[in-house]
Amino acid sequence: MTIETSDKYQINTSDEGLCLELSGDWLFNTNPPDFDSILQQILKITPEKIHFDCHKLQKWDSSLMTFLVKLLTNCKENDIPVILETLPKGIQKLLQLAFAIPERKGAHRAILGQPVLAKIGNVTIEMHRNWSDLLAFVGELFFGFLNFLRGRARFRYSDLFFQIEAAGPSALLIITLISVLIGMILAFVGAVQLRMFGAEIFIANLVGLGMAREMGAMMTAIIMAGRTGAAYAAQLGTMQVNEEIDALKTMGISPIEFLVFPRLLALCLTMPLLCIYADFMGIIGGAIVSATMLDISFFQYFQQIQGFVPLKHFGIGIFKAGVFGVLVATAGCFRGLQCGRSASAVGFAATSAVVTSIVLIIVADAIITILCQLIGI
Repeated sequence: MTIETSDKYQINTSDEGLCLELSGDWLFNTNPPDFDSILQQILKITPEKIHFDCHKLQKWDSSLMTFLVKLLTNCKENDIPVILETLPKGIQKLLQLAFAIPERKGAHRAILGQPVLAKIGNVTIEMHRNWSDLLAFVGELFFGFLNFLRGRARFRYSDLFFQIEAAGPSALLIITLISVLIGMILAFVGAVQLRMFGAEIFIANLVGLGMAREMGAMMTAIIMAGRTGAAYAAQLGTMQVNEEIDALKTMGISPIEFLVFPRLLALCLTMPLLCIYADFMGIIGGAIVSATMLDISFFQYFQQIQGFVPLKHFGIGIFKAGVFGVLVATAGCFRGLQCGRSASAVGFAATSAVVTSIVLIIVADAIITILCQLIGI
């Protein structure tokens, strides 16, 4: 008995169960029938079993596969057996592949449909977990530092020299470019205002003080956060994905001492030196603008800086650079060790390392500046 018919299908019932006769082309570009309406008709009948007649079936693509997957899923939920032997061999193989591996739980993100309070709770739990992991990381770092002072830290000095080269000399080109441009920008902005009062010579004061106390250390730290901090996170994150860090733990070697310490020491040593270099290149950039736009000679420019900017201001900037180096290395290594077990997690760890480093740099700079004002330096 025929229940429903169309140019694409025909539903017949008999003592042998329900027969779904497929005909014509089942292609997305030929307007396939409504899958849901066919399923509703079949489920209303509640047949003992379902088989197919595909003698009139011609061309087909994933639209037919989509319908069959939905049909098999619904029949499985309703305990209706489906005979697949009457389908074409190609369709049978594709269905076997589709149902060979069950869908992993949690593959679909259900967080998008969660209420706002649930999202806030998940974020709070994640922040608490991050703080717990950070405290554990800092604790391990402290004990590793004690082992280093006692000469018991287990890392290779060749790794330390390699990291110093990667964080120091290899970064000179980008530090030079950015520092010179920052010095030129400071000088140009100051020239626009000071020229109205005939006080162009004080551009040297502006550039020298700005580079010494703030811009030299901060711009160097931001560059190293995007360049070296992200590299640390990506390197350690890749090791986490490849289970190399688990292998170190299995061999009784602390990843903090073996992997983190060379990177931390390298950045702590190179950041003050890079800051001094950035200060000098920024002052050179201001001198170029002063000499070309304001007819201030290099001798007058540097003499003005020497008389107005004492060494204590450079010392404050160098101290900030050392603190920023610790923060960048800590954030990069922490995010790398916190990385998940997938390729996308490595990218997320690198991005998170840069964001965390920049936030910590700004907060630390504000705190140090306030303390210097309170102390009077």
